[in-house]
Amino acid sequence: MQVKILLPHQVFAELTDVSSLVIDTPSGSFGILPNRLDCITPLEPGILSYQTNNQDNHYIAIDEGIFVKTGKQVMISVRRAIKGNTLDELKKTVELEFLNLDQEQQELRSVLAKLETGFLKQFSALAKE
Repeated sequence: MQVKILLPHQVFAELTDVSSLVIDTPSGSFGILPNRLDCITPLEPGILSYQTNNQDNHYIAIDEGIFVKTGKQVMISVRRAIKGNTLDELKKTVELEFLNLDQEQQELRSVLAKLETGFLKQFSALAKE
């Protein structure tokens, strides 16, 4: 199968010679083989694992998204994706990524709170006039 993983701002990966995929959906995990019927399904955050024709296993942590299979072509569109060679390596990378994301979100919340406060002060000053 030919697999293309898309992020909102770029193509994350284009994989060739994929012999099987395992995806997480709201209905559970599914194994996808090349001759499976065409399908479309939402994806839940989790680990996408795939095997290539040379029997190597690969892992990608993905966020929620959508999975589309038509013939031998597979399109996966997700918000975020992180690739790892082993599950242990992937776990460490995901933990670091989430720590960075948490810090960025805290900074963003702080900036938004300051903007909100400034807006309310200006609005109340206008209301008094």
